[in-house]
Amino acid sequence: MKISRDDVIRNRKQILVSAARLFRARGFDDVSVAQIMSASGLTHGAFYGYFNSKDDLIAQMLANVLLPPPDGASDVPDGDIHFYSSAYLSGKHRDDPGNGCPYAALGSEITRAPKAIRKVMTRAVRHRIDRLSTTASGRTERSRRRSAIAGWSAMVGALLLARIVDDPRLSNEILAETLASLKI
Repeated sequence: MKISRDDVIRNRKQILVSAARLFRARGFDDVSVAQIMSASGLTHGAFYGYFNSKDDLIAQMLANVLLPPPDGASDVPDGDIHFYSSAYLSGKHRDDPGNGCPYAALGSEITRAPKAIRKVMTRAVRHRIDRLSTTASGRTERSRRRSAIAGWSAMVGALLLARIVDDPRLSNEILAETLASLKI
């Protein structure tokens, strides 16, 4: 049975959404193509109609999650970086890696990823720094960029550290003190 173009678009989007959630929650190596397709409500055999390989899926999933859509929408509201950082450095975000930041959830795995995946991440990092620089503190473009890089690096690092410690008090302290120290 042939599926419609709308079904193809909807299925591809569902695969990307399922892959993003599963990869962030469990990592690239602990998630199979079969598991992603099952979570998407599709058969394993349909996978290659949408993607060339698991690495192709990873690169496209990261682009889908991290790069701006064609309409230019952004998850960092203009002038509200403090709201963004408060949500980012929260217990809710820390406790839900499957729906959270791919940088903190997958960063160490991506350092060893193939070039195509790293290329997507480079574009995404560059975009995020540019976006944060528009609302960061500082009098000059260079000082705003420096604040954005330092602040965002602290946020990603704090989230990662808060997730890896097994002491809830220390985890909460890492998030709270990082948030209090931000000057972005």
